[in-house]
Amino acid sequence: MNWSQNYSPMGGIGWSALLAALPVVTLLGLLAFWHVRAQIAALAGLLVALGVAIFVYHMPAALAAAAAGYGAAFGLFPIGWIILNAIFIYSLTVETGQFAVLQKQVATMSADRRIQALLIAFSFGAFIEGAAGLGAPSPSAGRC
Repeated sequence: MNWSQNYSPMGGIGWSALLAALPVVTLLGLLAFWHVRAQIAALAGLLVALGVAIFVYHMPAALAAAAAGYGAAFGLFPIGWIILNAIFIYSLTVETGQFAVLQKQVATMSADRRIQALLIAFSFGAFIEGAAGLGAPSPSAGRC
């Protein structure tokens, strides 16, 4: 099925761009101002995006659903791959006994558990990001 996108369905590029920004505005507004849970806000943003694509840009519903599925797979595969690698590396370090060595080393660096948590989170996040590849940051990087 072929479909040619019209970049200015509202007659001007400005109004069309404002309507195209509605899904992002919906997502961020629900998260920041109404404090809605992230999965609900993301679903609302997806529904708004589908509505804008179908009713404003006149995209066929089948293509809009296919694009949403492709976007979900494209976003979830790298994250799932990183999490799978993190679980594998964690299991490997526990089985070989290297995790206990790491625990002792971190415990000798500082007696403050908050500093220990920061060291572990930063180091593990950086390691997983580098080991997993894919050019995407790991889910734990920056969440200390």
